[in-house]
Amino acid sequence: MTTAASAPSSPHALAGPREQTATRAVFLVAGLAMASWAPLVPYAKDRLGVEDGMLGVLLLCLGLGSIIAMPVTGVLASRFGCRAVIVVASLVVSLVLPLLASVDSVAALAVALALFGASVGTVDVAMNIQAVMVEKDSGRHMMSGFHGLFSLGGIVGAGGVSLLLGMGLAPLAATLIVSALVLALLIFAYSGLLPYGNREEANTPLFVLPKGIVVFIGLICFIVFLGEGAILDWSALFLIGTHGVAASEAGFGYTMFVVAMTAGRLAGDRIVRAFGGARVIVIGGLMSAAGFALAVFAPGQAIAFAGFLLVGLGASNIVPVLFTAAGRQKRMPASLAVASITTLGYAGILVGPAAIGFIAQYANLEAAFLLLAAGLLLVATSGPVAARR
Repeated sequence: MTTAASAPSSPHALAGPREQTATRAVFLVAGLAMASWAPLVPYAKDRLGVEDGMLGVLLLCLGLGSIIAMPVTGVLASRFGCRAVIVVASLVVSLVLPLLASVDSVAALAVALALFGASVGTVDVAMNIQAVMVEKDSGRHMMSGFHGLFSLGGIVGAGGVSLLLGMGLAPLAATLIVSALVLALLIFAYSGLLPYGNREEANTPLFVLPKGIVVFIGLICFIVFLGEGAILDWSALFLIGTHGVAASEAGFGYTMFVVAMTAGRLAGDRIVRAFGGARVIVIGGLMSAAGFALAVFAPGQAIAFAGFLLVGLGASNIVPVLFTAAGRQKRMPASLAVASITTLGYAGILVGPAAIGFIAQYANLEAAFLLLAAGLLLVATSGPVAARR
């Protein structure tokens, strides 16, 4: 295990408004690109003629690509700068996205999904590294707003591609439009992307084993992302089976969650300034736990939907506060800390659906959601430690 020596002085100018705008644009790019894949899934399934089991394996390739790339991105950003890493990874995203709508073999789609996951995961880590430094230089809370742009990009990506497909546009044409938009945003952001990735540390090591507060923050991220993944994959089935919601309306549970999360994040910087990071984690964890419990025990469908809205509002600013805390800690280089907690967080999204399914098989979805509520209560108790200065 190696540690990096501190640089005696920083040769880099402080990031200003141009870098802040560029950071927002890149978060929008990442959300837009990632969510654009969701409406293409049924088309890919029909094009390849695969069963649900094989489709699940293919979807796993996307997550594995991200998990493999994320830990390396911290080192790449430190060595080559956020700008170089974000530009290369975004270019790969724009090139691979049309392949997701056109390749006609299982093997080709598996490779394309792995590349897509790796490139989106790389952008995700690098943009958060940039966000940590830009926020530090600003002297004010900005992380929630950055993540709000990611959530907004997700709504635009999924909704926009769905709209284009609904208008009769072919999947390939729709993805080409998204790729063009990604490139346009990248060109707009280029001058504000940081040419460095680790101002405070020199000679960043190839690997540092996550330790101390970084592991603690990563585990909290894991629980929060576990809940997000559960709502994404299981909320519709839960609403149908537990509350008798019609299949055509069950998807609104996730819609309530993601809209509430986006709104919470866009207002999050003001919320964090008003209450402080520790209180945001405490209150947010309690709200999210209450939301899951409300969804389970709701006497009617409307209250169940309100439960998912409460989960989204509560969870919206927990992860941004944790990224700020990861950039502030001194146990390991900030770039590697951000990569570590991002990897742990996304592992929660990967593990979540399978874990919920396992619990549901031996108990039921209500029990699984109540366990998530218990996990979020643990998140609430972690606030004073995770967000301490």
